[in-house]
Amino acid sequence: MDMTRTRGIVTHGSVRIEVIAEGEGPLLVLLPSSSRDSEDFDEIAAAFAGAGLRVLRPQPRGMGRSSGPLDDLTLHDFARDVAAVIEQEAVGPAVVLGHAFGQWVARTLAADRPDLVRGVVLAAAAARTIRPELRAALAVCVDTARPEAERRAALRVAFFAPGHEPPPLWLSGWHPEAGQRQHAASAATPQSEWWTAGTAPVLDLQAAHDPWRPRDTVDDFRRDLGADRVTVVVLPDCSHALFPEQQEAAVQAVLEWLRHL
Repeated sequence: MDMTRTRGIVTHGSVRIEVIAEGEGPLLVLLPSSSRDSEDFDEIAAAFAGAGLRVLRPQPRGMGRSSGPLDDLTLHDFARDVAAVIEQEAVGPAVVLGHAFGQWVARTLAADRPDLVRGVVLAAAAARTIRPELRAALAVCVDTARPEAERRAALRVAFFAPGHEPPPLWLSGWHPEAGQRQHAASAATPQSEWWTAGTAPVLDLQAAHDPWRPRDTVDDFRRDLGADRVTVVVLPDCSHALFPEQQEAAVQAVLEWLRHL
């Protein structure tokens, strides 16, 4: 098996998307959370590739070597970027895993291009309504001009479970301007256009201590999307960041679900 990690560019129109790729096998696409790039997935990408998957990581517009218009976007524009990456790979439909904001893009893609998506993994998907203090904490996390202690405190609130210290990686890797455009695109896209993720099978991978997903919403997606479509897995001892806290358990949960697709 070729485990070489490569980087390339996929173009469509005036958009250029950098793609980090590795592994061989069925296609898995990883989409990062708000204001962050796909470098966050280095370790889990290697784990999935080692399990026999072809793993692609498109860098969002404005991050890495990805570029394209950033004004007047919707989630459909970000979904088209991912569609172009899957189409160029030309090996059939993909499972698309989106973390936090990334799962909004994954769901939009599944709704817009069901021919390209055979399953969607919602990793740390937020509930329909979010407490304002969480958005305020996220703004502090992104703002690299603030003192490190203040940003660490905000990371503990918004991303990490009690007793888990944010790793150094999470103090860097933020893209404030690109993140602002992502937020604007979300606001410009009616929730009804992407919420159901089309008709694809869904793994709702939750973190037991995620403040963005209160425990009284644990079965909301099964209710909204259909119990026959949605598999719910709740990982203990982790919060919204999820992967740096429970990497092995998260990878195994996804692989187990994939075996039944």
